[in-house]
Amino acid sequence: MRWSSRRAEVVPSPNIWYYQADYELENRAQDSTGEIWRVLREEHDWTGRDVLDVGCGDGFHLPRFARDARSVLGVEPHEPLVRSALKRIERLSNVDVRLGRAQRLPVRSASVDVVHARTAYFFGPGCEPGLAEAERVLRPGGAILIVDLDVTSEPYGRWMRADLPHYDPAAVERFFARAGFGCRRVATEWRFATAADLEAVLKIEFSRPVAEQAIAESLQRNGNRGEDLTLPVGYRVHARIKPTGLVLPGHSAAASPEADSSSSSPRMP
Repeated sequence: MRWSSRRAEVVPSPNIWYYQADYELENRAQDSTGEIWRVLREEHDWTGRDVLDVGCGDGFHLPRFARDARSVLGVEPHEPLVRSALKRIERLSNVDVRLGRAQRLPVRSASVDVVHARTAYFFGPGCEPGLAEAERVLRPGGAILIVDLDVTSEPYGRWMRADLPHYDPAAVERFFARAGFGCRRVATEWRFATAADLEAVLKIEFSRPVAEQAIAESLQRNGNRGEDLTLPVGYRVHARIKPTGLVLPGHSAAASPEADSSSSSPRMP
């Protein structure tokens, strides 16, 4: 999901808003070995705790959190996706979904232990209002966990850079570092049952010429076979813990960084 606080509070996602079935294929293909989930749990285990998923889309990740969390709440600004998410979690008693925006979360202050966002809203400069809201709803000792694509990784990052020549991944990482976040790079593998699935996903993520290049390279990488294809994709996991004790002036781990002139979103225009 793509957001921008400088142009509009909610910017339509170029993929899941319009191609929900293909985005479901993408979600199922991602992180096939569970590396992102492993790193997230190492950063802040949510077992027995209250989790908020910001920009939850159609709720794909909510059931995974619900296995161990005390409660899970998804917040999503696009009504059709909220309806899909509610349908996905209708049999889960510890999960709910609400219509809302990252900049104005429909959540009480100090009421959750984990704020999770995956490729949603938090893309660097411009996301300060959402960071402030995430900090507001966190209990002391809670964590903000942000997962986004690593645009420096190959080959996926190269395709993204071709579509986003003005995006500066180093500036985004500096932004999060100044805001008190750590950064862990995570190498994952996407796995597709068929070549048709891989092609459908790459077509919703990139412009037509870049998608065609990505498809050709991916098929070649997999020996041009038609089934069980893999694609290496890198991610960044940014994590920040809310202090539990007294924080002296000028030493806050949640200090707001100055605005950066770089692009705030590594997503298709």
